[in-house]
Amino acid sequence: MSKSSLALSNLRGFVILIVVAFHSFLAYLGSQPAAQPAFDSPPYHWKAIPILDSERWFGFDLFCAFQYVYLMQFMFFLSGLFVWSSIQRKGGKTFLSDRILRLGVPFLFGVYLLMPVAHYPVYRVSAVDPSWSAFWQKWVALPFWPSGQLWFLWYLLALNLIAVAISRLAPRAGTLLGRLSAETGTNPGRYFVRLVAISALAYVPLAVVFKPWQWLQFGPFAFQPGFTLVYVTYFFAGVGIGVHGFERGLLAPDGMLARRWARWVAAAGGGFLLWIIPTALTMDRQDWYVPALEIIADLGLVISCATACFALAAVFLRFAAVYSAIFHSLSTNAYGIYLVHYVFVIWLQYLLLGVALFAIAKGLLVFAAALLLSWATTAAVCRIPIGARLMRAQRVLARAR
Repeated sequence: MSKSSLALSNLRGFVILIVVAFHSFLAYLGSQPAAQPAFDSPPYHWKAIPILDSERWFGFDLFCAFQYVYLMQFMFFLSGLFVWSSIQRKGGKTFLSDRILRLGVPFLFGVYLLMPVAHYPVYRVSAVDPSWSAFWQKWVALPFWPSGQLWFLWYLLALNLIAVAISRLAPRAGTLLGRLSAETGTNPGRYFVRLVAISALAYVPLAVVFKPWQWLQFGPFAFQPGFTLVYVTYFFAGVGIGVHGFERGLLAPDGMLARRWARWVAAAGGGFLLWIIPTALTMDRQDWYVPALEIIADLGLVISCATACFALAAVFLRFAAVYSAIFHSLSTNAYGIYLVHYVFVIWLQYLLLGVALFAIAKGLLVFAAALLLSWATTAAVCRIPIGARLMRAQRVLARAR
């Protein structure tokens, strides 16, 4: 496996660690309401943060805020890297059937079987009758069907459908995306400017109407309206990098992105401040409030997202282009961990309510236990052939050498 493939494999494993940590720490954010809202009362705050503990630490707020501005965009970017080559190799019909099996089936299974189990403790926190039957009556009476973190699957499937449609209607579109990514290996800064400009056009107009933390949901299909087009942008940016050949483009192990990793890390820190400071000022509108702060915050989010994505990729290309047994296992089981970890996270947070531990200890305990339980569950399920087919990472990185 090439250095770029090794770095991407390790990066995939690291990203799932961040996802589990993000959800594990949400119960302990200092910025959240003091008490758990009622399960059946709008606006259903628990959809985003299922459990609220009385122990809080603002360090988790900063960590989660930083992940919030870039993590999903980065996951869409990584998901797009091998899409076009897979369509060309398999053909649109076979590719689509594979995607439906790998994304659509787990989405339905997770939403209709895992999500009720995951959210049962959320109901029990404030329930008069904590029985399953009482919970089920409240659950089916909700005006939506909670999907938790699984919203990512249906949205990614929709983007794959769009990619197949484009390959049919405009076969040369992939080549065009590849040409736009041609200079990324030697001049990532110019590509960064273009990505930020397109992301700003995709995000800022919608941000006037929708806040970055706002969600819409129709049945089991949840999405963030403000980020809708940004996710499309990053997905097809990944497609373009993949078409050009990531080993000789932006993700080349000896390219300028990897060489200037320190600059991108510093830029990521500055970009986050550019977003978090004006955002914090707009949360509490005083007499001195300036409407332009919201525009600055919106642009800051776009810049913060791009710099964080570039920085994370640069660090792994520079320092993690080597084989690691632990990260290889994490990468192989990352999809399965993503599917099931939400159940363990919420139940562990619920079981720790009232336990005399500091917020930091609780957050780290939930993270470690949820990760290990999810990892073990995925490994066990993958002993079954259909489980391995659905949950194990396909060897696209190895084939991309």
